[in-house]
Amino acid sequence: MLSAESAELVRRTLPVVGAALDEITARFYDTMFAEHPDLLDGMFNRGNQANGEQRRALAGSIAGFARALLDHPDERPDALLSRIAHKHVAVGVTDDQYVIVHKYLFGAMTEVLGDALTPDVAAAWDEVYWLMAGALIAAEARLRAVAGIQDGDDVWRTWTVVERRQETPDAVSFLLRPTAGPAPLPPARPGQYVSVRVRMPDGLHQLRQYTLSGGTGGDTRRITVKRVREPGAPEGEVSTLLHDTVDVGAELTLSAPFGDVVPGPGDTPLLLVSAGIGITPMAAVLHDLVDSGSQRPVLALHADRSPRTHALGEEVAGLIDRLPRARGVVWYEDPGDSDARPGRMDLTGLDIPADTEVLMCGPLPFMRAVRADLLAAGISPRSIHYEVFGPDLWLPQDA
Repeated sequence: MLSAESAELVRRTLPVVGAALDEITARFYDTMFAEHPDLLDGMFNRGNQANGEQRRALAGSIAGFARALLDHPDERPDALLSRIAHKHVAVGVTDDQYVIVHKYLFGAMTEVLGDALTPDVAAAWDEVYWLMAGALIAAEARLRAVAGIQDGDDVWRTWTVVERRQETPDAVSFLLRPTAGPAPLPPARPGQYVSVRVRMPDGLHQLRQYTLSGGTGGDTRRITVKRVREPGAPEGEVSTLLHDTVDVGAELTLSAPFGDVVPGPGDTPLLLVSAGIGITPMAAVLHDLVDSGSQRPVLALHADRSPRTHALGEEVAGLIDRLPRARGVVWYEDPGDSDARPGRMDLTGLDIPADTEVLMCGPLPFMRAVRADLLAAGISPRSIHYEVFGPDLWLPQDA
């Protein structure tokens, strides 16, 4: 809990600090990377650095955490903390790095805010930072314990590609088996993701997260990678490398699985909503439901540009057919000769019970629109869970 004195100072200065956070985080990253270039080798996604998403996500999480402390002083923003903790453990963040971040973040605040950052104000925001850092360090320790990770290196394991399948012109699936290492494998739950660490042509390592699209229950893992077509931009460098150079027999370095957007227990109705490559966690969930003989009511909704771009479409349709209480609806912007519904996803006329649990994955504008429709239909916001590819720019302002 934030002390009463600090809470008052944070409340009074939140508008000023919040307005400057984008500039603060930009200066923070520039200074930290200049003095710790090693962090760019296998830790930070330079695609997200280039497009500004990482900076905006950090600013949003700090402001969101501060607002939560002020608005609900007796509660912790567990959804925000859980999302960040899973991302951190998946890239190998260590406890000592919070000290490094603190040094450069508060140095940037001093430079940007100047005289507005009085000693009392700085102390209040310092309290916010360490409350957030302490909660994350504890959450990350719990996640590492569940995954059997003793230190930062234990998060990584080498896997061999045993099958490569071209799903669409822009999406390819890799089926992997562990090359070596201690047993058992870290547990995987449907809906979780892994980090893939690769060495780029310039010698630096880069990480990208890919949702497991299958293989969560045995000794294999499957990821389905969409090529990001941004010529020359770092956003697409890893997916391009995987598409162009990785074939059967190649080895990839994967993290243990993490992510908190997984179906809950019970037999309440389950709604799976996806668009584009957001279908990957839904495929894993459906595989798990089939393997467990689930009788749960399931409605799977998917939107895509056309049948040609619909990755895993036939596989997902086959899984739905194997579930006794499941059905699927597909929308294509260009349906061609298919029997899919034309245009964008529209929930009108669909029977969605009020106690439905919802899992969503896709572009943020798509998920925002669907969430608004679900709320209007009487679905509780606590029942709607979503996964994003990359830094979460939604949760801090929407939690």
